[in-house]
Amino acid sequence: MTESWATFGADLHLDLSAGRGLRAGLVEALREAARSGRLAAGTRLPSSRSLAGDLGIARNTVAEAYAELVAEGWLTARQGSGTRVAERARPRKAAAAGPVRRPARRGPSYSLVPGTPDLSGFPRAAWLAAARRALTDAPNDAFGYGADGRGRVELREALAEYLARVRGVYADPERIVLCAGFVHGLRLMAGVLRARRVREVAVEGYGLDVHRKVLAGAGLRTRPLGVDGAGARTESLPGLGSGSGSAGAVLLTPAHQFPTGAALTPARRAAAVDWARSTGGLILEDDYDGEFRYDRQQVGALQGLDPDRVVYLGTASKALAPGLRMGWMVVPPGLLDEVLEQKGRADWTSSAVDQLTLAEFIRSGAYDRHVRGMRQRYFRRREELVAAVGDRVVVSGIAAGLHAVLELPAGTEQALVQAAAWHDLALMGLTWYRHPESDMPVRDALVVGYGTPAESAWGLTLGALVSTLPMP
Repeated sequence: MTESWATFGADLHLDLSAGRGLRAGLVEALREAARSGRLAAGTRLPSSRSLAGDLGIARNTVAEAYAELVAEGWLTARQGSGTRVAERARPRKAAAAGPVRRPARRGPSYSLVPGTPDLSGFPRAAWLAAARRALTDAPNDAFGYGADGRGRVELREALAEYLARVRGVYADPERIVLCAGFVHGLRLMAGVLRARRVREVAVEGYGLDVHRKVLAGAGLRTRPLGVDGAGARTESLPGLGSGSGSAGAVLLTPAHQFPTGAALTPARRAAAVDWARSTGGLILEDDYDGEFRYDRQQVGALQGLDPDRVVYLGTASKALAPGLRMGWMVVPPGLLDEVLEQKGRADWTSSAVDQLTLAEFIRSGAYDRHVRGMRQRYFRRREELVAAVGDRVVVSGIAAGLHAVLELPAGTEQALVQAAAWHDLALMGLTWYRHPESDMPVRDALVVGYGTPAESAWGLTLGALVSTLPMP
């Protein structure tokens, strides 16, 4: 008999080799599949009639093979449950070579690293309800390959209304491009800038190194802008570049500068727009923490000052969850074709089902309700943080967002970060975010995220560490 294969529910391939007879070959193939773990314990096998049809053999042959393996304990057969791989069937483990080692620790027990929201707050029930409604109403073409590189029109229309209402963004649905998060959008823009022969991009002197690496990966050099209590020093943009030239674009976090927490002042917003208009440069606006303000009226998006010179980039990562991989760009009219050229004319990046669900989530008002609820949760966390550190340090950057900056005495930042590690607490120092070419004075501080910490223990640990510092 020649070698034959059968594929069924668990995608198992049965090798019925010649020389052992049909029943013996089937028994050995199933036994080996269960013994090796290729067929997991608890897996339901096809009926004897179905498997016999797949293999082209008599049904009785399959039934007899099943019965023999049930008798041996490899399979179980119960009325109404079918034939399954027995729970006792486990894959063979290779003998240990050398001494048994303890597994390496996965990381600290508590993390105050900024940038991650409270994932336990994801609105599972409301999201599931939105998904049901979205799937019920979805057109058939939503399950295709995604012919429009901008993404589903339903989500672009919902975002246009939401961003105009909440963030003051001029957002025509035709100029919204959906992407898989902020970094993906930045990568697309880096490609556009490189194709335009831009060589240098201004960035804030404190910021995420992953963003600088994205720009560098496209062959763009980053030039640091100074940052102070009024945000990035955008008045320095003219002439910031090689020789007497200017950078071709600037990346800003106007709503809540990351990581210092400052909001870009009206005068510096105007300076950025004036620079873009006079030089033909582009402003890349990262609307970081734009939806989470606590102490005063919302700060609108910079894009509203000049939609023709500002590329607005937003994401659902903080408001919902980064695992959704959902972001959006609002691009100037003359830039749309270039962005789509970088992305591709089809939408390969985000699930159409998730796009439709988010559209329904926004339209139904569930997104607004969720953001309001999380804003209250983070506000309480912020108050706990301020109370935990007391008057030992100055806390800044707390008007918005999911992190705060704890100002430290000169020369104490690194020692405090190391001491926190000894206490099983992950902390980040402000120095880690500093641009390597920045000429700003070194500033000792901690950037403390309060999005994800355990409610009971983190405050005590951080408070104890801060109490070792000298009084200001």
